[in-house]
Amino acid sequence: MILSLGITVRTEDTPKDRSFEEETHTLIVNAHGALISLAAKVSKGQKLRMTNRATKAEQLCRVATMYPPSGGKAQIGVEFLTPSPDFWRISFPPEDWAFNEPTPATSDNS
Repeated sequence: MILSLGITVRTEDTPKDRSFEEETHTLIVNAHGALISLAAKVSKGQKLRMTNRATKAEQLCRVATMYPPSGGKAQIGVEFLTPSPDFWRISFPPEDWAFNEPTPATSDNS
């Protein structure tokens, strides 16, 4: 779901010289994590602690995917280490939900 939410991301279990804390936002969220915009340099598999600034809820996650920087920030896919479908405090469509195209109306010219 495309949704921009304010988050704070910080390193977890990282040496002090490589640790960071950054206020940023989500680009896409789902029940398993998010795609976020991040200026800090991270590596695939790295553990991060993400805080939802609206609710103050925290969740431990790991870097799952990384995309090249654009405008000084990279797009980073993070996934929760433990299931947390309520972290974003929004309702997601069921897993088997599918969008059906509307059937065009037919005119009866009899």
